[in-house]
Amino acid sequence: MNFSEVFKQSNQLCKVSPDGKYLATCVQYRLVVRDVSTLQILHLYTCLDQIVHMDWSSDSLFILCAMYKRGLVQVWSLEQPDWHCKIDEGSIGLVSSRWSPDGRHILNTTEFHLRVTVWSLCTKAVSYIKYPKACQKGIDFSRDGSYMALAERRDCKDFVSVFVCDDWHLLRHFETETQDLAGLEWSPNGCVLAVWDSCLEYKVLLYSLDGRLLSTYSAYEWSLGVKSVTWSPSSQLLAIGSYDEKVRILNHITWKKMAEFEHPATINNQKAVVYKEVERRPVVANDDLTLRNISMGGGGVLFNTQSKYEICPPPVQIPVVKPDPDRANPKIGVSALAFSSDSRYLATKNDSMASVVWVWDMQKMKLEAVLEQTSGVRCIQWDPRRPRLALCTGNARLYLWSPAGCVSVQVPAEGGFQVQSLCWHCSGDSLILLGKEQLCLCYMDTDQGDD
Repeated sequence: MNFSEVFKQSNQLCKVSPDGKYLATCVQYRLVVRDVSTLQILHLYTCLDQIVHMDWSSDSLFILCAMYKRGLVQVWSLEQPDWHCKIDEGSIGLVSSRWSPDGRHILNTTEFHLRVTVWSLCTKAVSYIKYPKACQKGIDFSRDGSYMALAERRDCKDFVSVFVCDDWHLLRHFETETQDLAGLEWSPNGCVLAVWDSCLEYKVLLYSLDGRLLSTYSAYEWSLGVKSVTWSPSSQLLAIGSYDEKVRILNHITWKKMAEFEHPATINNQKAVVYKEVERRPVVANDDLTLRNISMGGGGVLFNTQSKYEICPPPVQIPVVKPDPDRANPKIGVSALAFSSDSRYLATKNDSMASVVWVWDMQKMKLEAVLEQTSGVRCIQWDPRRPRLALCTGNARLYLWSPAGCVSVQVPAEGGFQVQSLCWHCSGDSLILLGKEQLCLCYMDTDQGDD
């Protein structure tokens, strides 16, 4: 495993192009495009203000930079560096900007969610979609880029509109059986649309492409409900994380619950492997504690901590933080769900156990492993090519889990680089590690396979 030098970035804005060839980073009002393999700067663009959102087009030819406070979007071309496009929403404002799947249209959501504006880069045509709903996830495109589902709110009722992305004509428009729709998501095969209600009512609805209600699922009533929803890459399973600290798995044939995963404070499972991170300070001899040695670089060894995983035999007590009942958005319930690329494993995180990641085997429908960290987990993400999970906790280490075991790796960057977030390259051969104002690349040793 090797690491690159450290580069500057702002607002965690760093993305690899969909084709895997380029790395785009934002530094204040500048957009820097590098070659992923050499990290040499290929293009440098200057925007009109500090960039708060950046995104690649699906064909990796254009980059969108949004400046929400000024209501501006600037688009840059990699093929023609002199060409650029500026979209000004004016006094109506801007809260969100994103690409359409074809990479030639931009969808801007105005302030107060008054409308969605569709701008065409090819014809300069402008289309408007009224009544978009302000919710957790109100727009989603099917994986093949054919359809867009949009949550709407009109006359105090929730609706979903399905548009054809080729010409943006309305395919279906139907009312949903929700009190306050919170989000929607297409299955990866684009056949089913999952819609879920706000946390005040436990309800998940499954609709076909033509708007037929296939099934309704509700686990309980009169308590905080759904917190997270995700599809397996195979489209065969739907995982629902709830405020009752459980994950429920629905199957794609009957849409009934086929498994329920709990996150107990005490793990008695004999077959699950519990990895506990242990930190130790290195032992330094008295001879090394001279002022000369510390000033010449020995202090780094003195103040660094070393980390490794130990396997704990059951029963294992998991640290639990009780939420404050008087504060909004209580830190409880399953907020993170992530399937591995082969749908074999599911990683979950329960907010009242912020330092613990749970890995479930979806073939056996059983707990596979538990990773207990010394700090709260900030980000978890699966390798896009193999069953390997990366996570970070806001310190100078990277953590990896695979069926073969678990490892803690010190990031050798200078200046106290702390990993706040991470994302995989689409090849699975490298990771982008993001600090508060810096980033570096971690290159995997591909000879070791899944280890």
